[in-house]
Amino acid sequence: MLPYHLQSLGRDRITPWDISQRFCWNRHISSYMRWPGNYSWAPYPYFSSQHCPVNWRPPCLFLPNRNQFQHWNWRPDNFAHTSLFHLSSYVMDSEGDKPSSKRQKTQGVIKRHWEYLCHHNKENMKILGDKHVDQKYKDEKEKFEFSVMSYNILSQDLLEDNSYLYRHCRKPVLIWGFRFPNILREIKHMDADILCLQEVQEDHYRKEIKPNLESLGYHCEYKMRTGRKPDGCAICFKCSKFTLLSANPVEFYRRDIPLLDRDNVGLVLLLQPKFHCTVSPICVANTHLLYNPRRGDIKLTQLAMLLAEISSVAHQKDGTVCPIIICGDFNSVPGSPLYSFIKEGKLNYEGLAIGKVSGQEQSPRGQRILSIPIWPPSLGISQNCVYEIPQVTRVEKAEEDDVTQKHLEKTEVLVAAKKLSSNLHHHFSLSSVYSHYLPNTGIPEVTTCHSKNAVTVDYIFYSTEKEAINTQQGTEVALVGGLKLLGRLSLLTEEDLWTVNGLPNENNSSDHLPLLAKFRLEL
Repeated sequence: MLPYHLQSLGRDRITPWDISQRFCWNRHISSYMRWPGNYSWAPYPYFSSQHCPVNWRPPCLFLPNRNQFQHWNWRPDNFAHTSLFHLSSYVMDSEGDKPSSKRQKTQGVIKRHWEYLCHHNKENMKILGDKHVDQKYKDEKEKFEFSVMSYNILSQDLLEDNSYLYRHCRKPVLIWGFRFPNILREIKHMDADILCLQEVQEDHYRKEIKPNLESLGYHCEYKMRTGRKPDGCAICFKCSKFTLLSANPVEFYRRDIPLLDRDNVGLVLLLQPKFHCTVSPICVANTHLLYNPRRGDIKLTQLAMLLAEISSVAHQKDGTVCPIIICGDFNSVPGSPLYSFIKEGKLNYEGLAIGKVSGQEQSPRGQRILSIPIWPPSLGISQNCVYEIPQVTRVEKAEEDDVTQKHLEKTEVLVAAKKLSSNLHHHFSLSSVYSHYLPNTGIPEVTTCHSKNAVTVDYIFYSTEKEAINTQQGTEVALVGGLKLLGRLSLLTEEDLWTVNGLPNENNSSDHLPLLAKFRLEL
């Protein structure tokens, strides 16, 4: 029988308290803690009396002063091996569930399942366990397969600068000391061979993210944004699967071009699969384009700069183009002109309003029409999104700079004298890993969700040869020496995410979902 004051508190919590929960009766902890039986989720590892003797007393995990909470730096991994704690996590079934069953919930955590795009691939996985395996399946097994994860992990500085986006969240969930263990847990659980991370804060990268990922066998490359924002993009890959051939950072800021006054960046790596010397290298790019929905001219120019760098890196000495994967937060929705340009390789932007480029702008603002050309010739990038002139190296003589400037000025005069085209092109054949809509209902999938909206802005694009007829995303025919999409981790709908209070929440510590796909490199 509980003392009277504890019984009174118990009524407030609706569900009866067990012995092990009594230590959390004070107001500081009850405001942070929710127990199973009252709620279907718990923000922290919870105790259960079935694991504890009656006279058991818990360690002093919580500090009495609420202001000290932000310095509490617990780690789920420290508790993972004790029976006193339960940790919720993603469940990715190894067997293929139907796409229509992707929204299954357990204790407030929505399960995300693997969706297989190659039907025979799932069957082959079962057959490969048979000792009487066919030679055909042995050949399939020998092909190089790898996984790619793209994840905007939400910079802590940006979170605090835009706190109005997270009014739906309880404050403890937004603390970096709580968020990072969750993010690291997701990365460990998904175990991707290549990680493309956005909004990676420099001090967190240097002190925590890079050391932890290196301990997991990753090599990390990082490019911080120019200007005052302390976050950037990182690409990390498993040293056991790839060798780094080159790392190429891309800065979108140009001091001498007024249009390019934003500090977004990109990063392009050329990776060689290990133990497959005859296999083509893989070009992996990662970026985070400008957010401002009303500045589609800047977004298109940043994208063109990234594509030009990818083209320079992906072209091999023998004239071929190696397979390409482009990840990132593009701040553009499916079906928008920018998205269509990536997928279709062409865009006629004549008469297109700047605010319509990304598909995000709903207000009448940003309706100024895109200029022709969008960016000045002095940028040195053509309408085909390739470099027109050799890129200026960091160490050059002043005389060479003068010659280059005169050449650019002459080029501008020549371009102005002739009819300018409003057509953008790129020569890559790119497909999106995700279809962006549930196949049976047409309900949009989303990759980000906060207090203002829930949309798709994160993508994984990959190079492939597309069939002439319309096919489901990921079923296009792969080029010889190209990429074949084998499967992807299912996305969720806005309704799904609000059943767990949107993003971030107690189990998902970014306002974006991680994207995960598995590829095969055709030999």
